[in-house]
Amino acid sequence: MAFGAAFAAGVLNSIAGGGTFITFPTLIWLGLPSVTANATSTAAVWPGIVGSIWGYQRELRSADRRMVALVAPSVVGGLAGALLLRRTPTSVFDALVPFLILFATLLFVVQEPIQRKLKTANAAGRRSAGWLAGAIVFQLGVALYGGYFGAGIGILMLAALSVLGLTDIHQMNGLRTFFGGCVNGVAVLYFIWARMVYWPYVLIMVLGAVAGGYLGTHGARRAGQTTVRRIVIVVGFAMALSLFIKH
Repeated sequence: MAFGAAFAAGVLNSIAGGGTFITFPTLIWLGLPSVTANATSTAAVWPGIVGSIWGYQRELRSADRRMVALVAPSVVGGLAGALLLRRTPTSVFDALVPFLILFATLLFVVQEPIQRKLKTANAAGRRSAGWLAGAIVFQLGVALYGGYFGAGIGILMLAALSVLGLTDIHQMNGLRTFFGGCVNGVAVLYFIWARMVYWPYVLIMVLGAVAGGYLGTHGARRAGQTTVRRIVIVVGFAMALSLFIKH
């Protein structure tokens, strides 16, 4: 069951994000406390992100080079979020989870009106230093969320990239995967150091996440932009609804 959940999560993360919607509840169902399940899920699916990055090489090579500046806030925010999770009581975390996911999904749904309001959907060449500074601050907030709660970070990342003016869903997926790898990578290192990871499930799930992550990139290209966006929204609302019902 753990292997199958990780494989499905790897595929979904490559296509639309939200793969932790599968691994996180699965680990809770298998008996892990929610905070431990979150840390273990993040550690288990991270290698799949590496596989997805490899699959999105073409999209990453064509991205605006200034996006490299978002690596630093991704790392800083990811570590800060992991530290915050360590200090959050399980009962408080359980209550926050559905709202965190719902927020990310709603942001993605309203991304186009936000783009028009902020006038950021312009060509890359018209972006200013102010745009880059705002992007760094925005990414720091996204990374803080991602380090704190891995589930839903892909949806929030896509929403953030859209607000920043990107329109190609496949390139956005490539960047989302790369920055998500930075955020979750530093968080995983902290979770391991803090002994928050339950290793028996991680070792099984890593294989499934890597295979699903690489194969999913090809499925994303074939699906088309409209289909991928719909998948993101459906996954996000389903994730939030299931956890509201649970609690």
